[in-house]
Amino acid sequence: MRISINFHLLAVGLGGLVLAGCVMSEKYDAEKARSLNFQRLLAQEEKRTGELDTDLKRVTREASEHEGRNRELEAQLKAVREQLAGIQEETDALREAAALMEKSKDDLRRSRPSALRPRRVEKAPVAPVADQLTPSLEAPKPETLTGEKGEIGSPVYHEVKPGETLFRLSRRHGVDVEQIKKWNSLTDDLIEVGQRLIVGYQ
Repeated sequence: MRISINFHLLAVGLGGLVLAGCVMSEKYDAEKARSLNFQRLLAQEEKRTGELDTDLKRVTREASEHEGRNRELEAQLKAVREQLAGIQEETDALREAAALMEKSKDDLRRSRPSALRPRRVEKAPVAPVADQLTPSLEAPKPETLTGEKGEIGSPVYHEVKPGETLFRLSRRHGVDVEQIKKWNSLTDDLIEVGQRLIVGYQ
């Protein structure tokens, strides 16, 4: 009887150990599964972090490229604005010159209206043959000793700068526009930047 009780107790103990082992095995499997799941999540996060780092580098590189392009566009815009300002200045100068030229023409018409009227050419009377044979007693007028282009001395040159017109040059050097055109054999009022023009004689 005592042996059966001991055997029964031994069986109960072994059953308890087996049961405890099963519980421990289940806990171990659960912890192992949690660990594997955690490692998988950690790997996914590391992969996502690497992708985000790659995207950040790409965005930074594109931002620097856009900044460089914006600087180039700003420089081009500044150059275009300067060109437009120069063109506007030249246009204003041309308008001013045209207005002053028109005003001078109007003043010339008002002051000398007879100069614009066609003159009537009258035939000179024919002198008698005796008068034609008589030598003239008037002394010839002395010729003025002049230099090139009808002016005394050496020419003074001026190099045309942006925004300058014949009218401005004439005001600066105190000569008429027509005189400058005559000295430089110009057929119109257009001049170019860098062109050397005679603006006087000394």
